[in-house]
Amino acid sequence: MQSFEYRQARSPEGAIANAGEKTRFIAGGTTLVDLMKLDVERPASVIDINGLPLDRIEVSPDGGLKIGAMVRNSDLAWNANVRQRYAVLSEALLSGASPQLRNMATTGGNLLQRTRCYYFRDTNYKCNKREPGSGCSAIDGFHRIHAVLGGSEHCIATHPSDMAVAMMALEATVHTRGAKGERSIPLNDFYLLPGSTPDSENVLEPGELITHVTLPPLPQSTRSHYLKLRDRASYEFALASAAVVIRTSGGRIEFARVALGGVGTKPWRSREAEQELHGHEANERIFRAAAEAALKPAKPLRDNAFKVELAKRVIVRALENTTQTA
Repeated sequence: MQSFEYRQARSPEGAIANAGEKTRFIAGGTTLVDLMKLDVERPASVIDINGLPLDRIEVSPDGGLKIGAMVRNSDLAWNANVRQRYAVLSEALLSGASPQLRNMATTGGNLLQRTRCYYFRDTNYKCNKREPGSGCSAIDGFHRIHAVLGGSEHCIATHPSDMAVAMMALEATVHTRGAKGERSIPLNDFYLLPGSTPDSENVLEPGELITHVTLPPLPQSTRSHYLKLRDRASYEFALASAAVVIRTSGGRIEFARVALGGVGTKPWRSREAEQELHGHEANERIFRAAAEAALKPAKPLRDNAFKVELAKRVIVRALENTTQTA
């Protein structure tokens, strides 16, 4: 770990004013500190934002939810409003990490956590995400955990967040504050595909701070569910996961949102699956059609080809679990 300057922010404005090109904000530190120890992240300065008043969960005037960037994952997962109205989010959070990490990790930090690609985290290997233009060791290496959706010839690293997958299905909006003012960014537009610049993972500008996330109100009688498949039952990242938000009436699907984790270079919303579901009867045949549509764009490689079928099955099972309780 290289030496760095450490500061504590007293206000969002102060945090932004003191942030430069090589500054990182630190909250729980559950990703940043690890990467600094590995010499993957090498900030010149670190600004501690734990003292900022961004840790509240509030019901919005429109009936949605406002979640402060400093809300801890445990607090968000067990919040009564979240458990009752946005079950998919609570389930996603509780499926991730460990209780100790969830007690430290924050909403903003979770959205910004970086890939667990072993080649990214080991500086002995080439990685375009870590060192642009150096190459991608994963493509010709061992890529069992890597993405089958959204990759490029420059990067196939999978996005690690469970929470972000649920928020993608809930059509969350990320709110930020920076030197140029405030922005509201739909979560689907917040993340960038790797393309030829995998080092650019999101649309944040240097020194721009996430202040909160908003969730829109869901239609009445909407059900939601998060299902995660992994190598072991706890403290493990997804091989494939699905977040589904469904409303049925008279046995037909009137509202559907589907997002996938563990298989994409960003939390992956599947509008193809949603289109297959909308207006149809909730049954296994249509669930399988939605799963096929969702994975049609997949581009698997040698070691991760199993993820295509695995992702299809997790979509079908998540939809079955959700509609059976409707």
